[in-house]
Amino acid sequence: MDPPYHFRGGKCSDERYECAASSSVFTCRNNVESTFKDLEHKVIFLVKKELERFKKLLSPDYPACSEREVEDEEDQSSVREGVLKITLHILRNMNQTDLANTLQTKVYITEGGSGEVSNEHEVRQIETASRRPATQETPIKCNDLFKGKPIRRVLTKGIAGIGKTVWVQRFILDWAEGRANQDVVFIFPLPFRELNLMREKKFSLMDLLHHFFPEIKLEFIDCDAYKVIFIFDGLDECRLPLDFQNNERLCDVTESTSVDVLLTNLIKGNLLPSALLWITSRPAAANQIPPDCVDLLTEVRGFSDPKKEEYFRKRIRDQSLANKIISHIKLSRSLYIMCHVPVFCWIAATILERMLGEAESGKIPKNLTEMFTHFLIFQIKHKDRKYYGKTDTDPQQTKKSVLALGKLAFQQLEKGNLIFYEEDLRDCGIDVKEMSVYSGVCTQIFREESGLHLGKVFSFVHLSVQEFLAALYAFISMSNNTNVLEHQTTSVLHDMKSSTMSVFLISAVDRALQSENGHLDLFLRFLLGLSLESNQTLLQGLLPQTGSTSHSKEEMVKYIKEMIRENPSPDKSINLFHCLNELKDPFLVQEVKAYLSRGGNHCLHGAMLSPAQWSALVFVLLNSEEELDECDLKKYDPSEECLLRLLPVVTASRKAVLDNCSITDEGCAALASALRSNPSSHLRELNLNYNEPGDSGVKQLSALLEDPECKLETLQLSNCGITDEGCAALASALRSNPSSHLRELNLNNNKPGDSGVKQLSALLEDPHCKLEKLDLDGCSITDEGCAALAAALRSNPSSHLREMNLNYNEPGDSGVKQLSAVLEDPHCTLEILQLVTCNITEEGCAALASALRSNPSSHLRELNLNDNEPGDSGVKQFSALLDDPNCKLQKLQLSECSIPEEGCAALASALRSNPSSHLRKLNLGYNKLGASGVKQFSALLEDPQCKLEKLHLYNCSITEEGCAALASALRSNPSSHLRELNLNCNKPGDSGVKQLSALLEDPLCKLEILHMLCLIKTCYYDLVGH
Repeated sequence: MDPPYHFRGGKCSDERYECAASSSVFTCRNNVESTFKDLEHKVIFLVKKELERFKKLLSPDYPACSEREVEDEEDQSSVREGVLKITLHILRNMNQTDLANTLQTKVYITEGGSGEVSNEHEVRQIETASRRPATQETPIKCNDLFKGKPIRRVLTKGIAGIGKTVWVQRFILDWAEGRANQDVVFIFPLPFRELNLMREKKFSLMDLLHHFFPEIKLEFIDCDAYKVIFIFDGLDECRLPLDFQNNERLCDVTESTSVDVLLTNLIKGNLLPSALLWITSRPAAANQIPPDCVDLLTEVRGFSDPKKEEYFRKRIRDQSLANKIISHIKLSRSLYIMCHVPVFCWIAATILERMLGEAESGKIPKNLTEMFTHFLIFQIKHKDRKYYGKTDTDPQQTKKSVLALGKLAFQQLEKGNLIFYEEDLRDCGIDVKEMSVYSGVCTQIFREESGLHLGKVFSFVHLSVQEFLAALYAFISMSNNTNVLEHQTTSVLHDMKSSTMSVFLISAVDRALQSENGHLDLFLRFLLGLSLESNQTLLQGLLPQTGSTSHSKEEMVKYIKEMIRENPSPDKSINLFHCLNELKDPFLVQEVKAYLSRGGNHCLHGAMLSPAQWSALVFVLLNSEEELDECDLKKYDPSEECLLRLLPVVTASRKAVLDNCSITDEGCAALASALRSNPSSHLRELNLNYNEPGDSGVKQLSALLEDPECKLETLQLSNCGITDEGCAALASALRSNPSSHLRELNLNNNKPGDSGVKQLSALLEDPHCKLEKLDLDGCSITDEGCAALAAALRSNPSSHLREMNLNYNEPGDSGVKQLSAVLEDPHCTLEILQLVTCNITEEGCAALASALRSNPSSHLRELNLNDNEPGDSGVKQFSALLDDPNCKLQKLQLSECSIPEEGCAALASALRSNPSSHLRKLNLGYNKLGASGVKQFSALLEDPQCKLEKLHLYNCSITEEGCAALASALRSNPSSHLRELNLNCNKPGDSGVKQLSALLEDPLCKLEILHMLCLIKTCYYDLVGH
């Protein structure tokens, strides 16, 4: 017997390490490796080398490969092409659909998902994901999950069938074959579906590992010395309580307890605190792991729109046929959205390749029910041809098998289970010993899998397949006068003069609407779709004769429209519109599209839409082919009612433009509530300028900002009647949420006063505050408020604030001196400071210039002092600043500053004497440039060293002589950087206009924009390019 391994400390010998690693590789290779080993036994020895090559194609670093690409290689051979086809064929017959598709495409895993509880059906999440901008999250390679950061526990979520388990398999295989993570000594894959089988037993952690990995003899694992990873795949399949709150604390790896207690202590870090953990889950179950037990949250994304097309082009060899399939799927929004899931792409390709390729005749499926109906029929026919070489061998046995699988699907759907054990099958009357009969009926619909370590588990190929079969079972049962939904049928239905089938379908609608998490949404779509005669004709071998269903359809359409009118929840209504689509009744949707076709702004103003029409509008906008980047209410109707009706559209958009829409505190409350209840919302920018929320509405928004799940980055609340009370609420919310994503806050033209500004200053003082831009124009801020802002920024060297706008306030020289002290600090990171109309005199300007001159590492790039009174002294200070090679200012605005001719000349002279100046924009509008000043600026523009790109000299009393000098300077300097010149409201005369016109005609002139609206003539050049 081999001696046990001890990992208590120190390094093990090379021989023992190699033995341990070899044993670990042997035990930890997953289904992917086993699959390839099976393949090696199924194909002749000649192709073994090619099989090894195919395994390399599964590496995440290897580019996606297709049959067509393989053929294009220089060393192409018939053997290679043949082996690829055999491999794909055998993989599919072995129920390795995911792996077969992996050879042709890839799934992406992205960082930055949210760990909220999901209260909607996964199909709705697919719809949401289909609208997500491709660049919203940061991609992360699977093999890099534990690299670069001190991360111990990773939770990866993703909807059913999106590829989580495939990623786990790749991770293990790449490690086992030496391609990645070679610093890891052991990987222990422990799928929840197999841990469930241990729920009644007691183990120590070491005993549990010995039970799953008998080949590895361990007495202790020193995770401080050796890197060990535990992988728990399929949290949503877990049937253990995972009671993190009440389970006893356990630190001894040799102490026996329940598997549930072992897991909670391992995840908490009480057991093996240095071990790394990777947990995968569907979104609905992700919240079973407490947030403080997750160090990194990632999400497996499905196919983007380009990847959908790429899949079909690689899956279908005939590119003309691939194009037909892509075009057909794009015609049906519901089919196109579902192609976000790789398994559905495979289903669609399986059916459409044959139907559009004319191998089979029939009506091409246009909605989900038709697609899944054809898929079931194909699987049954495929089984008969495969095993018997003909069709209809035993229709009664086929019907019995499908019905049994449907019963299993329905019962487990109600329990929320996607994987089943032998006892679950026995409960449905399925004899486990005859499983080959059931899996043979639908080879790629129902799968029997041997566990990686223990027992057998069963599942449908995808949740949507389970939901379809559950609906088929319910419909067949009702056709045989058995209502499987009867225990929840509402009493009012018994009084309706409706057919039994209609009562049954109505009860299904009611149950779906009552579901808090929407788990019956897709089931209901399928059920209603199956009620159509066209689908029943396709399934005539499985269904009893039901007679005409037109009456039932009419009743259902009528009832669903009533529910749309009565249901206050737009989210619930969306699925009802999908139901109408399955019933092929597009009337409401077409009605709304007619309104939208008017185009332009306010297209719904005065339309008086009914509640049902508003719901239809939401459905249309959410299912539009156009990306929902921006929702602007002015396109529809700038009103609070429009906001309340379109909340699902607003929360699904990245940017919401709701300015000037008469939104009150009621609208703000509804909006905040919608965003709080939908933490996966895409909304990042919210514009509520010129509305009427007041402090009450702002408090509602503050509660939203307080939520760690809120992803808002920009909030604009200009002219919203906000006082110091509202500002205090905003500041308090942001201060209490260190993980806030808010970067820009606009409070222009409100009434916070110094009191409110002090609250905001306390926020800026917080090192956790991530605000980068703060707009406080016209907020009645005095020197007292400025002092508070300055003190906050000075006391927080790690401040993220880059732009502060204080235009139209009353800081005076006293307040500006306080701000100057901030700019003097080398730690200050302010880049833009706006101080328009702030009663600043030469004293304040001198302080600003002096501060910037004394801080060569200053980050300030833009300074706006328009409409102040710097005087001669202040201008001289700024001239000295611009003369300094260390000055980093790029934009300086001194419009309406009463700068005399001498001051303008001094500024131009300073720039001319500093060839390394960074200044790119200078605004001297509404100053007295005079002849002397114009000559100085002409001399500056004539200098090849001058880097100015924009020069604003509007209303500067420039005459024709000055215009001639400017034109001459630019003509004599073909390397000039000047691109924009504003000479509006001057006196160029005819001569000056001609000089400047001639300049624009010069092919060497680089000027692109010339503004020259004058008293004598109008010469406006919008864009002149050469």
